[in-house]
Amino acid sequence: MADRPPLVIVKTGTKPGALAATPGDYEDWILAGMDWPAAEAVVVAVPQGEVLPPAAAVAGAVVTGSGAMVTDRSGWMERTADWLRAAVAAERPVLGICFGHQLLAQALGGTAGWSPNGVEVGVVDVELLAAAQSDLLLGGLPGRFAGCVSHRQSAALLPPGAALLARSALEPHQAFRCGSAWGVQFHPEFEPAIMPAYVDLFRPLLASLGRDADSLAAALPPTPESASVLHRFAAIVRGG
Repeated sequence: MADRPPLVIVKTGTKPGALAATPGDYEDWILAGMDWPAAEAVVVAVPQGEVLPPAAAVAGAVVTGSGAMVTDRSGWMERTADWLRAAVAAERPVLGICFGHQLLAQALGGTAGWSPNGVEVGVVDVELLAAAQSDLLLGGLPGRFAGCVSHRQSAALLPPGAALLARSALEPHQAFRCGSAWGVQFHPEFEPAIMPAYVDLFRPLLASLGRDADSLAAALPPTPESASVLHRFAAIVRGG
């Protein structure tokens, strides 16, 4: 780690209590998915006031999911947004996941807010768009692949100059690129087996929307293409 800058995991939240028996947390699942040694990474829990290293001094960054809402605009969110702008200005590779995707969009000049569809949760079809064909992160993936999702807020407006890369039936902004940064609303670090716990979190809301939580919890195909996004991002950070 002393020989090269570290990968920074910007930890913006923790897994829900329903997954207490499931080993690890967001940062562990991300590092495992990237096949990235923990000794070459720094985890910074920004809601707890931990300070991020200078953006130009890192190899890259991944911003985790969170139970927080981007619309709260808490102090730690604003400080993290400032840091993300600095990281992109320094051309460091950044990957924002779910909440991280929304915060990244907002930091770079877009907006985030409550999803007009109420909630997207379970395993959904992610559809790649034309701009993804030549994209460094998503290029070469199948035109449609399964991805795990769990969110009530969305990137409502992408940053100026951003390329829209993917969508799903309920989410028009599943992935985008802006400069050296990518945002993905889906969770490449999730295993489908944990998704029933997330569906249960939204069971009352789903019922109010006339949607069947049991069907969502049962429809859990494998998500290898989604998971491969983490390996692809690791290669980008390493410059390969």
